[in-house]
Amino acid sequence: MRVLVVGGGGREHALVWKLKQSPRVTKVYCAPGNAGIARDADCIHIKAEDVQGLLNFALKNEIGLTVVGPEAPLNAGIVDRFEAAGLKIFGPSQAAAEIEGSKVLSKEIMARYGIPTASYAVFTDPAEAASYIKRTGAPCVVKADGLAAGKGVIVALDEESALDAVRSIMVDKDFGAAGERLVVEERLSGEEVSILAFTDGVSVVPMIASQDHKRAYDNDEGPNTGGMGAYAPAPVYTADVHRKTMEEILIPMVQAMNNEGRTYRGVIYAGLMVDENGPKVLEFNARFGDPEAQPVLMLLETDLVDIIEAILEKRLGQIEIKWKEQAAVCVVLASGGYPGSYEKGKVIKGLENPGGEVLVFHAGTAAKDGDIVTAGGRVLGVTAAGSDIPSAIERAYAAVEKIHFDGMHYRHDVGRKALERLK
Repeated sequence: MRVLVVGGGGREHALVWKLKQSPRVTKVYCAPGNAGIARDADCIHIKAEDVQGLLNFALKNEIGLTVVGPEAPLNAGIVDRFEAAGLKIFGPSQAAAEIEGSKVLSKEIMARYGIPTASYAVFTDPAEAASYIKRTGAPCVVKADGLAAGKGVIVALDEESALDAVRSIMVDKDFGAAGERLVVEERLSGEEVSILAFTDGVSVVPMIASQDHKRAYDNDEGPNTGGMGAYAPAPVYTADVHRKTMEEILIPMVQAMNNEGRTYRGVIYAGLMVDENGPKVLEFNARFGDPEAQPVLMLLETDLVDIIEAILEKRLGQIEIKWKEQAAVCVVLASGGYPGSYEKGKVIKGLENPGGEVLVFHAGTAAKDGDIVTAGGRVLGVTAAGSDIPSAIERAYAAVEKIHFDGMHYRHDVGRKALERLK
């Protein structure tokens, strides 16, 4: 089987790596890919958002399965287009992917079906949003309605920051059309956890729980990013939290999507806040998280192709999905200035021999004059497995120490909350 992976980041490198392990896969293509992915797959110079170009390529090259990494092509309807052409593709339809494409839709569905989440209000006028914030106060969370590459969510600790966020999203249009509508939410407190699940629209099978590190700097300081690291499993996700997540969030949401005429097949991602009362939904995403996919896929034992085919054939409930009895940690190495402006083209040194049970997934890299150079904000995801969280952390950071490029920055505390809970 020939497989096409759509996307060019760390998540897609992890997907390529995992899919290649299947004995049924004869060749892997990736569009557009990156310098690291090029070592594991044939990279095709087609952008992830170019749905027609990807469809033409898949038809011409007899692609047996397409796996979509990022949210933009899903929201552009790539799954609907491929299926209409008779091609197998993994991911939710355009209508289903809107749970990520529209924060407003997601909140409305949760409210309609009683799925626990923060209270909220929706605005199309910045003056009305500002008036509401002045009335209700801060802290609060201000969100652009549409897709903003994980950066359209601003946690405002005071009224001034909240009003600045409204101005940034709705007036200055820092996130483009994503800011046509805006959601203001109550700020939930507790500890965050990401729970990804496979679903065929009937069965819902959770993956190992993970924890992302969204803020740019140590101690959860600085601006929000696409994610500066992740680990799995997350100790905050106890048996009781798991039960409530399945009974009150994941299964009801998949059923709600069916009821709404948006049958959901693929990976559904719930970003949760956990406190003493249990989990509440911060956000839903319509695909594998990045960087959560890196440690989670590292721990997946079952052939990913087998899982995907079971989902496409609506028999997910008939297969057993196995996980390694280990832990995994991903530390993201980012360009100086990220998530703001940054320079590209910095030569990366020390990528050889990262060490045992360590993989360096490339996110924003390119090949130039025989070197691997930086080509994005998040550059590499150094991912290590170990018998437990402490050993995985130690291996990941030992590998990080070997790598260097000008301006490189990373968080030094990935997994710290897990260590505190394990004490």
